[in-house]
Amino acid sequence: MNEILRQLGHLFVRTIPTVLFVFFLLVILDWLFFRPILAVLKERESKTRGALERAREQAATAEAKATEYEETFQAARQEVYRRREADRRDALAERDKQLAQARDKADATLKEALDGLGREVDSAKQELERASAPLAAKITEAVLSGKEPAGGWEGARN
Repeated sequence: MNEILRQLGHLFVRTIPTVLFVFFLLVILDWLFFRPILAVLKERESKTRGALERAREQAATAEAKATEYEETFQAARQEVYRRREADRRDALAERDKQLAQARDKADATLKEALDGLGREVDSAKQELERASAPLAAKITEAVLSGKEPAGGWEGARN
């Protein structure tokens, strides 16, 4: 057993430089390789997190602006509809006014034409009455005398 312990001790003494070398290598790798890589990874993570936060903020800002734009657009659309409706009502009122004026003018023209026609009818009646009295006298005279008028019936009309 002594031999085994002596061999183990000898192996242990021979492994000390390897253990020291590995430990020294770990320290150097940690200092030259792992720390810089971890620092870069932490910086990358912080920048990524910051970029994500900025992206979320910008998305929220964009959404707020889109909502504001939509509200403004809807308000403008409502204003256009309101103005269009007001213009339509004004045009209808103007049309009704012009129709009423045209109707009044047509009624006045019709009344004037009817009055003129009435005057012409009265004048024609008076003319007929004036012309009918001599004609009736000639007809009566012809019927009673049994002869045709001197100028004929054509002359009796004038």
